[in-house]
Amino acid sequence: MAVGALILYVVFAAAAFGWRSWWQWRRTGSTGFRGIGGRPGSLKWLAGVGVVVAFAVGLAAPILQLTDVLDPIPLLDNELVSWIGVVVAVTGILGTLYAQRDMGESWRIGVDATERTTLVRSGVFGLVRNPIFTGMFTFAVGVTLMVPNPVAVVGFLLLVGAIELQVRVVEEPYLHKVHGDHYRSYVAEVGRFVPAVGRR
Repeated sequence: MAVGALILYVVFAAAAFGWRSWWQWRRTGSTGFRGIGGRPGSLKWLAGVGVVVAFAVGLAAPILQLTDVLDPIPLLDNELVSWIGVVVAVTGILGTLYAQRDMGESWRIGVDATERTTLVRSGVFGLVRNPIFTGMFTFAVGVTLMVPNPVAVVGFLLLVGAIELQVRVVEEPYLHKVHGDHYRSYVAEVGRFVPAVGRR
């Protein structure tokens, strides 16, 4: 399953970042990449760097398992768990792409404080406020089940921590500032990562 996990990582990166950036550039003249914000060492900076590091650690997990540097955790090392992981990872990829489609031209990676994009509340964004991140979590769970070694688990936990920081310290304050009462009502009605959970 380690080879399958590597293939899915490549597919995820190519589709969710590569293809999507190309589509965004064709539609708007911008790739949507805003880079890592904040001064080095700040929470904003740690959020952006954390996501990159988490994906690097997650990608290292199947490589280390393929090269026999790491063994899977025995409790999770069985064919059923691996195939559940495949289904969950593919669901995460499809969910991420679907959410990116629903975000339309407002899609971006990172935040430019001077930029004002449309607040998307339709489609899957009517169910959860951060469905792209939900898709990323789902993908990471799936890959972790495919190669359930300690590095994969650490990569998943790093991703959860980094995305939580990104959402709470970077995304939400920016959206509050730009959209004011419209965003406040959205937060009160729609859950953060899953329906009805994380409303304020």
